[in-house]
Amino acid sequence: MSDRLSRRGILTAGTAFGFAGMATSARAASFGNPDEPPQGTINITRPADLTIPGPHSDAISGQFPTSLSPPATDVGSLPQFWASFNNAQRRIQNGGWARQVTQENFPISTTISGVDMRLGAGAIREMHWHQAAEWAYVTYGSCRITVLDPQGRASVADVKAGDLWYFPAGYPHSLQGLGPDGTQFLLCFDDGKQSEYSTLLVNEWFAHTPPDVLALNFGVPAETFKNIPLHDLYIFPSDLPQSLAADQKQVENPLGPPPNPFVFTLADGPATKQTKGGKVQIADSTNFKVATTIAAALVTVHPSGMREMHWHPNADEWQYYIKGTAQMGVFQTGPNAVTTNFNPGDVGYIKRNLGHYIKNVGSDDLVFLEVFRAPEYQDVALSDWLTHTPTQMVTAHLNVPADTIAKFTKASVGVVPV
Repeated sequence: MSDRLSRRGILTAGTAFGFAGMATSARAASFGNPDEPPQGTINITRPADLTIPGPHSDAISGQFPTSLSPPATDVGSLPQFWASFNNAQRRIQNGGWARQVTQENFPISTTISGVDMRLGAGAIREMHWHQAAEWAYVTYGSCRITVLDPQGRASVADVKAGDLWYFPAGYPHSLQGLGPDGTQFLLCFDDGKQSEYSTLLVNEWFAHTPPDVLALNFGVPAETFKNIPLHDLYIFPSDLPQSLAADQKQVENPLGPPPNPFVFTLADGPATKQTKGGKVQIADSTNFKVATTIAAALVTVHPSGMREMHWHPNADEWQYYIKGTAQMGVFQTGPNAVTTNFNPGDVGYIKRNLGHYIKNVGSDDLVFLEVFRAPEYQDVALSDWLTHTPTQMVTAHLNVPADTIAKFTKASVGVVPV
């Protein structure tokens, strides 16, 4: 390989040969290439001009083919709407680790911050509470959660991969990995600035309270607390807990359990929308009643399928990619239209009301979460709108015959059939 042409550059240049003959005759305002001047590789008449001979990373560029060579329909720019846990620094403790994506390192994400956390078998995330609500999706293994509501009603529950939990702001709770191999889960807070590393920890409060105050509060001698840790524990190893039934019995309150469960089965639950192309499973305050500030959808898109063109009128969308390979196009006024790619562990963010689609460009199912700071899930599908507008009006806009418009999908299907 020469110093001036990388392997990727040569492959990309090869693609350009296919466009070279078209470039001299390219015109603006043509189907699939509407802009003046024309966008994309159609402009290239000399393949070498498309190469990247200077410093670059093939490994990183290879993850973003639509950024390296955008569709000709892309125009302008948008604030960066891609981030990833894959390059987020891990805080590693004896017992597990955590890493986060917040507004501090993902500026567009004003409504949601996210945490990826691992707890080994028996390992505990120290008893704590937050100034924001906490929503979680279990991606691996199983976990035991405990939580107390302001009326003193406690809940202890076990969750497995595909399940959710939700703790309103200020509700004290704990998390513990179960056997045989602990757990991994995604946390979402309903505040883009909320950091996992700035929580209210029980051990820190004990350590920073005078011993005589502790003695007075708990009605025991001050010496009782002489061996308390003098620093936070955060994540630490411990023995596996006793049986779920035993823990639940131990925290019983004469007032009974909290009125609404803090856990919810999402992945193993029913689909809200389903086609041959995939499905959408929704959890919001209508079926997961405790979750009053966060709504979510788990989306599965089969190979060659697509999350239909749509937008969300009531909230920004925070995305977490669990499995597969995605291509997402986002449309904004201007016009601005930008396409980029997402892989497992990546995070996306789309501002409220911006049109977008998510296409499965891999050979496996694409699975991702849509998370919203809102009590209820809402979306508007482009096809649903067009088929519920007088046909003559739509024909006048698109120059598409009425009998063709009649064939458009007449409802929001979630995932386009394939």
